[in-house]
Amino acid sequence: MQIEFRDQVVMVTGGARGIGRVIAERFLLEGATVVVLDLPGADLDSVGERFAGGDPGAALAADIRDATAVRRVVDDVVERFGRIDVLVNNAGVNETGSVEDMDPERWDRTFDVNVGGMFRVCQAVIPVLKRQRRGRILNAASFAAIVPSVHSAAYAASKAAVVQFTRVLAGELGPWNITVNSYAPGMVPTAMNGFAELAEARQAELLDLLSLRRWGEAGEIADLLCFLASDHAAYITGSLVDISGGKLATQIPKKAYEAADEAQ
Repeated sequence: MQIEFRDQVVMVTGGARGIGRVIAERFLLEGATVVVLDLPGADLDSVGERFAGGDPGAALAADIRDATAVRRVVDDVVERFGRIDVLVNNAGVNETGSVEDMDPERWDRTFDVNVGGMFRVCQAVIPVLKRQRRGRILNAASFAAIVPSVHSAAYAASKAAVVQFTRVLAGELGPWNITVNSYAPGMVPTAMNGFAELAEARQAELLDLLSLRRWGEAGEIADLLCFLASDHAAYITGSLVDISGGKLATQIPKKAYEAADEAQ
């Protein structure tokens, strides 16, 4: 099975660093023209340097909380490249704290980026996809949308909203041959979550929750998205794909590792 995106334009929000950057780079390797949309700054500048060096695509600055800026960027992309085939709504923030103590401004920011930003970008891109009568929209949810953690009400609730938004949009866009799916990464170390910097004992506790007892890799998220964006996934829409290494697939998965050690 070969997956490639020659002559296709892929837009990745929050693509200047972290998992988003790995996603953008993977689509480049698969032959796509890639547009990275992110806040202005050094990370976006370094992505722009790569495109200036010959990679097909562009690094464009916009705050997805600003509907006017988002529409301006989408118009710019269509003017430059003629189309948009795949939209990856990767951008997100994580505000933590108990419900009792949560600053309402932090709560609002979480929803404004994670849900409102996704909505604004989708709303701007949908007319382009409809004209083409084909497209893929991939929305970043989280394992927190399946099983939340204490002190994660804002993040978990926003990601649960992403899942339901995705299902509704999949239904609305089916007549135009546009698929819409969400994906739920588990424990992939990033600067935002700091998993890799935790004390060794705490890392062990978290890894004991996984059927595949290791941290996830950003490249594995990118692999999934390339599949979902490809023609091989043309009959998948409205789905939430759990890519968490089997986190809590069974109760106390570490028992399998203990049994395996005893059998050796």
